[in-house]
Amino acid sequence: MVSAPSSDGLIYVPPGVTRSAKIVISGSFAVGKTTFVGSVSQIPPLRMEERITQASEGVDDLARTPRKTTTTVGMDFGRLHLSDALVLYLFGTPGQGRFRPMWAGLTEGALGALVLVDTRNLEASFEILALHEEQGTPYAVAINLFDDAPRYDLDEIRQALDLDPHTPLTTCDARDGTSSVLALITLCEYLTELHAPVLEPRP
Repeated sequence: MVSAPSSDGLIYVPPGVTRSAKIVISGSFAVGKTTFVGSVSQIPPLRMEERITQASEGVDDLARTPRKTTTTVGMDFGRLHLSDALVLYLFGTPGQGRFRPMWAGLTEGALGALVLVDTRNLEASFEILALHEEQGTPYAVAINLFDDAPRYDLDEIRQALDLDPHTPLTTCDARDGTSSVLALITLCEYLTELHAPVLEPRP
């Protein structure tokens, strides 16, 4: 479902929408959160980015992303109508550990989170996963399939990340809207089992 622009160029939520959910898109630095939100959002995404400067040297690990020139310092925001009745408000978090207080604030009130993971740097995800565990935020994990990233069996990744058996684990390409939406559907199916009355449309 796509929102229709109004006469003044703004895009509004259609009147048929009866349920909404705040979803956090989290993950380590340079894992693809901004790209993910941009690929699925049905409105122009809000991006709070700044250019990476020399001040980041020795602080942010740019070894795997030498061409990265900007980084999120606030949040990314997008909106996706997953069905005629359900709209998702997507909040992408900054990836660096120094923004941890902001992670907690952005996660507050979220129905769930999708944690993006890069197989080239699995250990960078541990802090994010621990934060969601501490806050009690239900989450699913999506492996972002970078072109040069090694491929592993999902069972191996589940073991490496020490995920509970019930935690959904899937793959996506953050650049591709279809596969990214499918990752969100995986999360929402899991959340529906936990919070059915919240996500089901009103009679």
